[in-house]
Amino acid sequence: MTGAVSISPLKIARPSERSLEPTRVRPAPSARNLARRRWTVLVTKRVLPIAALALLTSVALWPELSKDAATARVAFRRGMVEPENGKLTKPRYNGVDDGGRPYTITADTAHQVTADRINLQVPIGDVTSSTNTWLHGTALTGVYMQQQGQLDLSGDVTLYRDDGITLQTDAATLDVKSSAAVSASKVHAEGPFGTLDAQGFSLFDGGSVIQFHGASRLVLNGSTKK
Repeated sequence: MTGAVSISPLKIARPSERSLEPTRVRPAPSARNLARRRWTVLVTKRVLPIAALALLTSVALWPELSKDAATARVAFRRGMVEPENGKLTKPRYNGVDDGGRPYTITADTAHQVTADRINLQVPIGDVTSSTNTWLHGTALTGVYMQQQGQLDLSGDVTLYRDDGITLQTDAATLDVKSSAAVSASKVHAEGPFGTLDAQGFSLFDGGSVIQFHGASRLVLNGSTKK
């Protein structure tokens, strides 16, 4: 053999001679404690699924609620609600158009007909367009469709543009989200150019363009053109 192999004797450890302490015995739960535990488990099983469902529903609806809150808000003061007929006095609807520009609709009174439709008395609309054109509209009555951003005006309708042009007609529809308006009723226009009478009009391109429809009569700088 080329080398020797040595094996050390094994050492066997002896068990510890320290005495073991007796195990502490827990008292058996009383009947009252058992009943309380069963009631807690039962309530937890019923409440937790409902709470989880409510949480998931709120998470799913939150984007829509946030969107609606950001695009349209209604403000009113104490005493503005008439409980007997559900009307609001002096309501103010604030919102932003598709480009983030603000618009405001106020009225003497408002009546919520459906979740989307609001009937207005003496409505006033103020809109700022993408071309920084300011439009102001008034009427005797109106219907505001919140989701569409559409304000239907009726009776002594007056639309004013900040360059001094005024349109007067019996009925018109104002789109507060696109700063557009249209009317199929006879219209009388006045402004720095003179006066114009037509069978209707369309206001578009951010309120910067007014197109008159039908037979018209224009008085411009002392001349008459048909």
